[in-house]
Order: sequence, then C-alpha cells, then structure tokens
Amino acid sequence: MDSAEYTKLEKIDRLHWFYRGKRAIVRYWIDRYVSLQPDDLLIDAGMGTGSWLVEMSPVCRTIGLDDHEESIALAGPRLRAVGGAVLLTGLHEVNLPDCCATVVTMMDVLEHLDDEESALREMIRLTKPGGLLVITVPALRWLWSEWDVAVHHRRRYQRPDLLRTVRQPGVELLRCAYINFAALLPIALVRRWQKIFRTADGGARAEDKVPNKFINEALYHSFVAPACWDWFNPPAGVSLLAVLRRT
Repeated sequence: MDSAEYTKLEKIDRLHWFYRGKRAIVRYWIDRYVSLQPDDLLIDAGMGTGSWLVEMSPVCRTIGLDDHEESIALAGPRLRAVGGAVLLTGLHEVNLPDCCATVVTMMDVLEHLDDEESALREMIRLTKPGGLLVITVPALRWLWSEWDVAVHHRRRYQRPDLLRTVRQPGVELLRCAYINFAALLPIALVRRWQKIFRTADGGARAEDKVPNKFINEALYHSFVAPACWDWFNPPAGVSLLAVLRRT
C-alpha cells in the first residue's frame, strides 16, 4: 500500500468495527481448533500496523512479516514493547525455519499479491503439523471500487476462487465461507453511490472513518456473531474466511 494508506489505517484500526471485528473472528476460529500456549509462535503475514499481534502478545510469541518500511516503522516499536518481533520480508521466501509456527494468519493479504499461491505455500512451510493458517480476503468482484484501487488490490475473490487457491499440498480445509453478510447491502449501496457521485477532489472515503459509537457497535456485532456460527454459510458477503490445518 501507499504510505498514506498506512497512516489512515493507523488512525482507525483499533476502533473501526471492520478491523476489530476481523480480528475477533480470526481469534474465535483459532481458539476453536488450537489452544495457544506461551511458547507457541503466531506469525502474521502482512501485519500492517501490528494491532493484531499486540492483542495476541499476552497469549503467545508473535512475529510480524511485512515488506513495507512503513509497516515496520509503525508496528515495530509497538510489538517490541510487548515482546514481539518484526521481519522486513516478502512473503514468497521468508528467512524462518520450517514448521516454526503454531498459527499463521494472512488477514486481507493475498489480494495484494501477484502470485498468491506461492506466498501461501511459503506460509504452509512455516506452519507446524497440526497448526493453523487463517486467511481473510475481500469478496465479490462486483464490489470492486476506488478503495480497492487505492490500497493496491489485485483482485476480489469469489468463494470458488479462494477454494482453488487454498487447495494446496500439506493442508486440510476446515472452513471456507463468506463473512460480513449483514453489511453487504449497505456497503454495496455506498460503493454504488461513490461511483455515481465521485468527488473531483478525492474527498475522505467512508472506509477511512469510524462511524458513531452506536452504529460502530451494531456493525461490529452483526459482523462477528454470524461469522462464528459454524452452521451459517451465507451465499455472499463482503469478505471470505478460510481456515486450514497443516497435515
């Protein structure tokens, strides 16, 4: 992403319903299958501002991977303050040993990569047998907007696209489902409005603002609760979640 995007994300990611909710969902699915211990290692690939790893630092050891200096500058001090570490690296070849991590997370990362399957295979290499890889990606090609362009997305995924990507040797698919179903219609309407009434001065995007407290909490709960129902497999959603176990 551009430097300006990291600055915008740093201002909102600890409060915004979407980022908070995404972390809560990923935490739920990790806890569903793995009981993390203090000696276990959690690697976050494409760590952004590092908020996820700061939240997880009381639970286990943490390392954040990113190939952007802006991410290292933002996340590094925060993570080192809680005993974590950062590594400036691309995701296709990481200087860490095989099977070193109990959990690897890739939260809205694959869509930024030209060769997402190669990066995923490298993350599989880092995951120990029985460990988890938890992945989120933006969903539905028809939701493509100027926001996707601004944050350098290469693609948005349909469920069959993600299934093809994650079916790699050495992993078992535990779950692949759309999430953020409740917000699909409002977000689709906002993005349609933005396309029709786009401002010439590139005014502030809706994605860069934290809604008022009531709306923020309502959106958070409508996002998190259904995504944690293992029986709920909606036909569409703003995002996709995949949970893989290393065999």
